[in-house]
Amino acid sequence: MKFADLGLSDELLQSVLDAGYDEPTPIQAQCIPSVLMMRDIIGIAQTGTGKTAGFVLPMIDILAHGRRRALMPRSLILEPTRELAAQVAENFEKYGKNHDLKMALLIGGVQMGDQLKALSDGVDVLIATPGRLMDLFERGKILLTGCELLVIDEADRMLDMGFIPDIETICSKLPSTRQTLLFSATMPPPIKKLADKFLSNPKSIEVARPASANINIAQYKVRVPVRDKRKALRELLVQEKVSTAIVFANRKTTVRDLAKSLKQYGFSAGEIHGDMDQPARVAELQRFKDGHVNILCASDVAARGLDVKGVSHVFNFDTPWHPDDYIHRIGRTGRGGATGRAITLYSDEDAEAIGNVEKLTGLSIPEMTIGNAPAGGDAQSAPAGGDAQSAPAAADSEPRQGSRRRGRGRNEEPAAETTRQSEAKGPERSGPRRSSRKSETPREDAPAVAAPTVAAEPVRAKPVPAAPKAAEPVMQDDGPWNGPLPGFLSVSALTPGA
Repeated sequence: MKFADLGLSDELLQSVLDAGYDEPTPIQAQCIPSVLMMRDIIGIAQTGTGKTAGFVLPMIDILAHGRRRALMPRSLILEPTRELAAQVAENFEKYGKNHDLKMALLIGGVQMGDQLKALSDGVDVLIATPGRLMDLFERGKILLTGCELLVIDEADRMLDMGFIPDIETICSKLPSTRQTLLFSATMPPPIKKLADKFLSNPKSIEVARPASANINIAQYKVRVPVRDKRKALRELLVQEKVSTAIVFANRKTTVRDLAKSLKQYGFSAGEIHGDMDQPARVAELQRFKDGHVNILCASDVAARGLDVKGVSHVFNFDTPWHPDDYIHRIGRTGRGGATGRAITLYSDEDAEAIGNVEKLTGLSIPEMTIGNAPAGGDAQSAPAGGDAQSAPAAADSEPRQGSRRRGRGRNEEPAAETTRQSEAKGPERSGPRRSSRKSETPREDAPAVAAPTVAAEPVRAKPVPAAPKAAEPVMQDDGPWNGPLPGFLSVSALTPGA
């Protein structure tokens, strides 16, 4: 089947062809004709199947006929995150270039001035996050009585983020004769209840079993102690010959520290998480898309719907707390028919979480051993975007030796870095970790996995000047401790000549 068989206008078909597409994906082939027939839709589709174009394309043709009015958008698309909203806006710009349609992006983290001006001029398409939309609605800056078409995208993510009450309020303000499209990767009871209440005789389109993972993604898990996760990740980045990867963590503080650690070991890494303001998040994501960094450390804010071409790997540094998030995380690779690999690091504490993931997906994720990966790569290669010191074994030796040599000076960078990390919030700290921190010399030299990927004996054989035992953990810059240091480990003890 071709796009020309779906009933789209000639102008829209030309835009699709110019974008390099000729054949629709399964959900596009089923969704587009039904939307053009003005049917309500429930779309159950795993991430990466092309569902965004499945509603954007028919919307462009539907909205091509009509008149704009001030403060009254003709259609509304609700997205759970700013990044997803911006991505949908990009789709409208790309495919609607041959149509005279006005679009406004209504998201938090940016100034309201331009958004309010666009609304006052009249828009055909309003793409919004629920929080900012409710804010402007309550101020009387927007009217929803003229909305003819509503799209609720990533509905299960909306549920996770607590947006369902806002969505119910928004739906109650819209005309009852509107057309409604609801898309979700899973269909939990609250979403089913929402659909039953606000959709009229919807057509259900399902292109994959709910909560199933993309068959083009090879999935593995690696058992590793919590304290050795960073070392294991670095070895995997080399072993897997990673070209472009997203590394997910559960906490924003972990994302920040992980990106900082990877950069210290020579990897080209960036970060994106909820504590960053919107311009910073957009800029960091663009750096990743442009190839200026090839490893993006992310919280789940980046897990839904972000479409970055060529992501070869997804790593779960933390096993996700919610099994549904696993599906969306690994969906960042293997997109558009390409193949990808997803690797999850798990410890004894994650046994229940990884079990829930396997129960949800119906799969028994095979175990991978570092140094003996199934269909893996050459462990001797350097990571893309890094240098020779990026090899894990060398990275575990050189930076710490340098830190010891510099440890007698005052205000050296590794000590300052460790202090800054120690003053950050640390929900994962515990008593046992404090005591083990004191006793290990250094922590990551303990074997975490089966076999080191790069020989490092010549480096380790170099004589290292002795350093005061109490100061050594302060110089360590790559352990998982993330809380305030006890007094006897204080950096202030490193006086000149100590």
